[in-house]
Amino acid sequence: MGQGHGWEGAVLKLLRAKDFVFTVTGAEDATGQYRRVRLTDGGMLAETGVHPTMWVRLWFSNAGRPHQRAYTLVDPDPEADTFSLEFALHEGCASDWARTAQPGDTIEATVHGTGFDRPDPGPSHVVAIGDPASLPAINSLLGALDPAPATVWFEGGGDDLPFRADPARHTAGPQVRRVLRLDSGAHLVAQVKADLPDLLKAHPDAYVWIGCDTRTTRALSSYVRKELGMPKERVHALGYWRAS
Repeated sequence: MGQGHGWEGAVLKLLRAKDFVFTVTGAEDATGQYRRVRLTDGGMLAETGVHPTMWVRLWFSNAGRPHQRAYTLVDPDPEADTFSLEFALHEGCASDWARTAQPGDTIEATVHGTGFDRPDPGPSHVVAIGDPASLPAINSLLGALDPAPATVWFEGGGDDLPFRADPARHTAGPQVRRVLRLDSGAHLVAQVKADLPDLLKAHPDAYVWIGCDTRTTRALSSYVRKELGMPKERVHALGYWRAS
């Protein structure tokens, strides 16, 4: 496995990425916008372990060419060797695969680059900035850092979103600030810049997690670290998709 994944697969092989084959055990609509696919892990969790916001690269065929997309594990169970993935439904080969996935279907996957350093000391407040692509990771993050209260800036998406954080388990509940996607993400950046400084003044030991499109993630990460002076160990930023 990996030889049919093009130059990306070859590079990952050189970086000692680990390859696995997942098998579908079931699927259902989590909401009207997300499809949840349940899978067995092909021995992955036993070999790699599991951590919050852990993600894997799935390999799809896009008009005969290899195409990889990253997805966050949902409800990983190392004892049962199972987990789920949630696909935001839109046009594309990954969503097409999720829509038609049936028990017994298999898909190749690669694990490389995923990681999570739990903030120490634990944060008094969690700040998450994301969008539909990173929602499963946001859910995983809030669950891992519970019971710290959280503020989420969430760009785009409809009203029917599978937020899984239970407000009753958070001191102040996860406050979700919905932001329209305008000007290729510039509107989100402006909203965060307007509101985040006061929040961080009130919570200097907060933890900031950013998972938007690549350009927006870079802009916000630079702002938080350089202009607001957040220590790098209190900030995690990862581009979840590339705007065309």
